[in-house]
Amino acid sequence: MHTLPFLPAARPTLSSFSGVGLLLISLLLSGCESPPPIQKLAGETQGTTYHVSYWSTQTESAVDTVKKAIDAELLRIDQVLSNYRSDSDIEHFNSTLSTEPQAVNTEIIHLIKEAQAANKASDGCYDLTIKPLFDLWGFKEDTLVIPEPAKLAEVLAEVGISQLEIIDDQHLRKLKPTLRVDLSSIAQGYSVWRITQILEQHNISNYLAEIGGELQVRGTKPNKEAWRIALEKPVANERSLSKVITIARTTPTSIMTAGTYRHYFDTEGKRYSHILNAKTGKPIEHHTVSVTVIDDDPTRADAWDTALLCIGRTAGIEAANRAGIAALFIEQHETIFTDYTSASFDKLIESKQIIIK
Repeated sequence: MHTLPFLPAARPTLSSFSGVGLLLISLLLSGCESPPPIQKLAGETQGTTYHVSYWSTQTESAVDTVKKAIDAELLRIDQVLSNYRSDSDIEHFNSTLSTEPQAVNTEIIHLIKEAQAANKASDGCYDLTIKPLFDLWGFKEDTLVIPEPAKLAEVLAEVGISQLEIIDDQHLRKLKPTLRVDLSSIAQGYSVWRITQILEQHNISNYLAEIGGELQVRGTKPNKEAWRIALEKPVANERSLSKVITIARTTPTSIMTAGTYRHYFDTEGKRYSHILNAKTGKPIEHHTVSVTVIDDDPTRADAWDTALLCIGRTAGIEAANRAGIAALFIEQHETIFTDYTSASFDKLIESKQIIIK
C-alpha cells in the first residue's frame, strides 16, 4: 500500500501497452515531413506517479516550463486535499471537532458535491467518510481484522456523508463533530483535470495526462492516429492485457477504472475486498471485479467508477443508465470473465467514438 500523501484507491487498472503505465505510442509515420515530437513528462505525486505525453505546433512553451507548472499545481493540490498531511486544508477541517460552519477551499466543496451525486446513485454504498471502516478492517496496516458486530456498529455510526452540510461554495459544516472526509477516491481524477487545464493554458490540445492509471486524453497523436489505452486484465498477482480502447473522438475524454483485485485479504477460502459498502460497513461480496468509466469529466468518472463497483453490475448498470454514465463492468465467476456495458457505453461504441479490441 502506498503511504504518501493520498491513500490511493488500489486500482491502477489502466496500464499501458508497454507495461510502464503509459500508452504505447506509435511514431512510425508516412511521408517526408517530420511530425512534431511527443514530449514526455513524469514525476511523483499522491503516493504514485504521473505521466504526461503531448505534442504541439506552438513553440512558446518550453517543456521545462510546462513541467514546472504541473509540479507546482500538484504541490498546491496536495496542500488542499491530502489526508496524509496534518497541515492540509481537508485535515484542518477533519481535526476541528465542531458542528459550526467552517471555511474551506472551494475545491473541497466541488469534490464533495460530485461525491454526493455518486453516493445517492449508489444508494449510500460509496461514501467519502468511510475511512474509519477501512482502518477497522485492517487495510491501513495490511492486516485483516474481522470486527465484532458491536464494534462495527460503533464505527459505522461515525460514517455518513449525509452528516456533511454544504452551506455555500466556501463553507462546510459537520453535523457530527468527529466526522472525517477522505478525498482519495476522487482526488486523482480531479488532479488529472487540473493537469489538463495547465496543458490547455499552454495551447496544448493533443495530450495524454495520467496519475496512477487514471487518465484523460485529447486530440490525436502527431500522425493523426487516435490514442490507444490498454486495460489490464482484472486478475490478482498478474499484469496482463485485457483489451485496448481506441479513443476515436478528439474532445477531452477521461478513462477511470476501479477494481477489487489489487487490495484485498484472502483467509480461510474467503476474499475480503478493500471496497467497503458504507451502508453495511462490510466488504462487497458480488462478482464484479472492475468498472471502467469513460466520461468528459475525470472528476465525475473517478467518483462513479468506485460507486458503480461498490454496488456491482446489476444495480450498477441501472444507476449508470439513469445518470447517462458510460461504464464497462467485468464480472468474474471462477476463471471466466464476462463484460457488461451501460447504454451510454454502447452508444460510444455504436457511434465509433471508441473502438474496443
